[in-house]
Amino acid sequence: MKNVKKQLLAALVLVIALAVAFGSFLIFRPQADGGGTQALPAPAADARVVRDSSHRLTDPAKSRVTVVEFLDFECEGCGAFHPVMDRLKKEYGDRVTFVARYFPMPGHRNSGSAARAAEAAAQQGRFREMHDKLFTTQREWGEAQESKDAVFREFARQLGLDMKRYDTDVASSRTAERVALDQRDGVALGVQGTPTFFVDGEKASPRSYEDFKALIEQRLATR
Repeated sequence: MKNVKKQLLAALVLVIALAVAFGSFLIFRPQADGGGTQALPAPAADARVVRDSSHRLTDPAKSRVTVVEFLDFECEGCGAFHPVMDRLKKEYGDRVTFVARYFPMPGHRNSGSAARAAEAAAQQGRFREMHDKLFTTQREWGEAQESKDAVFREFARQLGLDMKRYDTDVASSRTAERVALDQRDGVALGVQGTPTFFVDGEKASPRSYEDFKALIEQRLATR
C-alpha cells in the first residue's frame, strides 16, 4: 500500500511539473471569483479550427500551411512560446498563415480582461500590436490577483487607440461574446490547456523552435 501511495504521489508531482513547464491546464483551474475569467462556455456545435473572423498574425498571398494557436495571454507557457512563434512568423510568414485564437483559462485573474483588451484593439485594426504587447509585458502583470484593466488601458493608449471607443468596446457584450466564440470552438476541439496548436487542422505538440520548424517543413514539402 505504501508503494502504491508513493507511486501515486510521484505521478501527481510529475503532472504538476509538466503543467508548470508547458502551460496552463484545465485540471488545475479553480473557479474564478467573479473578477477574473469565468468557467469555460459550452462547446460550439459547429466548431472550427479557423473561422473567417479569426485573427491572422500573418496573411500571405499564397498560404501553404495554417498554424493556429489557442492561447491565454496570462499563461506562462504561451509567454515562453511567444518568441518561438515570432521567429517562425518572420521565417515563414510569406508561406504560412499564423492564427491566434483566444482561450483564457479559468483561474487566471486577468486572462479574460487581457483577451477583451486584445479584441477591443482588434476592432481598431491593432490586434497584432496588442497581442505582442501583452506577451512582451506578461511578467509585469501576469499572475496578479488584482485587476490589471488599467494596465491594459495604458497599453491601448500607447498604441494610439481611440480611447473612448476602446473603453466602450472592452466593456461590450459583443467583445465578450467574440472571446467566448474562440473558447467554445476550443472546448469542442478538445483544447484542455494553453498553448494548444493545430497545423492544417490537426492538433500538434511541438516543444521547441526546432520541433515546430521540422513540422512546418514537413508540411511544406507535401504542398
